[in-house]
Amino acid sequence: MTPFDYSPITERSPITWPDGKKVAVYVGLNIEYFVPGLPSTSIWSGTADLVPDALNHGWRDYGARVGIWRVIDSLDRHGLRASALVNSLAVQHYPQIIKAGTERNWAWLAHGRTNSELHTGLSREEESRVLAEITDTITDGTGQRPRGWMGPGLTETAHTPELLAELGYRYLLDWTNDDQPYPLTVPGMISVPYTVELNDLLLFPRGITGPEFVQMVRDQYEQLLADSRHSGRVLALALHPFVIGQAFRARYLDQALEFLAAQPDAWLTTSDEIADHYLGQKP
Repeated sequence: MTPFDYSPITERSPITWPDGKKVAVYVGLNIEYFVPGLPSTSIWSGTADLVPDALNHGWRDYGARVGIWRVIDSLDRHGLRASALVNSLAVQHYPQIIKAGTERNWAWLAHGRTNSELHTGLSREEESRVLAEITDTITDGTGQRPRGWMGPGLTETAHTPELLAELGYRYLLDWTNDDQPYPLTVPGMISVPYTVELNDLLLFPRGITGPEFVQMVRDQYEQLLADSRHSGRVLALALHPFVIGQAFRARYLDQALEFLAAQPDAWLTTSDEIADHYLGQKP
């Protein structure tokens, strides 16, 4: 069962973005904490079940130690604020990253406790407690109460949207099935587009090169711009610092952001602002 009804994009009231912009562009920057000794996102599955798993844990840890600082430099250079998808354990373990983000007025979204644990198999009561703890930790660490949620691995339970609404959340990124925000069946909750396609973690391990990545960003924007003749669209760019933050890829992120920042019809924004603007137009 899904928390939304079918709605073809051709049968909706038009969406407008500020200043007549056509495509809302945001960077979903994943800031994740991985628990040592637990199998998690891996570059090579052959050692994923070993303790310690130096190969995969080191690959992931590069993002917080090195890669994210390259990403931050590129975002700053092109005037983009991140929509930070943050694990609550990352808030506790990476205070320097949180400080850098708060100084830049990033939007902070809750991304579960850790990406070493998927958000499944919880009873309603247990999930309610877990979500409240995650929300309080992020609020205390960032000074901003999160209004958006993306589950680790985009995982939910059947109760997640309802419980998030009770905590004051307004939107989810988990359902990557649209180019526009749309209302969920839970009152007050909407879906904001995210992407598992224009997503470095899924692209580069399939053999996509840096120049191909830049071309994909261009193609995505240009098609969405063409689609936006009568109603605005959303371009989400999903980044993981341990992937895009590798030295040999950094210049291609910079080229992609340079292209997006140069587009006169692009609204460079955050997922929070997209949700707020959409909710301001839709009852």
